[in-house]
Amino acid sequence: MTARDAKFKQAAWAYLIYGVVYWFGGLYLQMRGLGPGRYVAFWFVIGAVIVLLFPYLLSREVRWFDRWVLSRRDFARILTALVLFRALEVGRIALRGGAASMPAIGGGIFPTRIGAWAFFLITLGMAVMLARAAWSRS
Repeated sequence: MTARDAKFKQAAWAYLIYGVVYWFGGLYLQMRGLGPGRYVAFWFVIGAVIVLLFPYLLSREVRWFDRWVLSRRDFARILTALVLFRALEVGRIALRGGAASMPAIGGGIFPTRIGAWAFFLITLGMAVMLARAAWSRS
């Protein structure tokens, strides 16, 4: 395994963990009445597909995907840009925060701003892992 392949595998594992954290975070908020409201099942199925498919496409060269859609490197670069955009949006929420609060897992309440900062850092870390793989030399 080359150093570049190792970086893609690390990015794939990181994306799987990142996706599961976001997916369960969304599920938890939905159970508390703070989710998207309409088409909940559809969005959670789409989220599950993304959480499983994207790490698979990052972890190995998939011949049909490379030939007909994107190279693994280009896919990782586009994904990096999308994850960075998400980090900016979550960071914007963290900065304006306000007085809103969220239910904490296990009970209690904490400010939305704290949760947004945590998700901002997680998302930024994911972007770094993707960029590290996407711009690595072959």
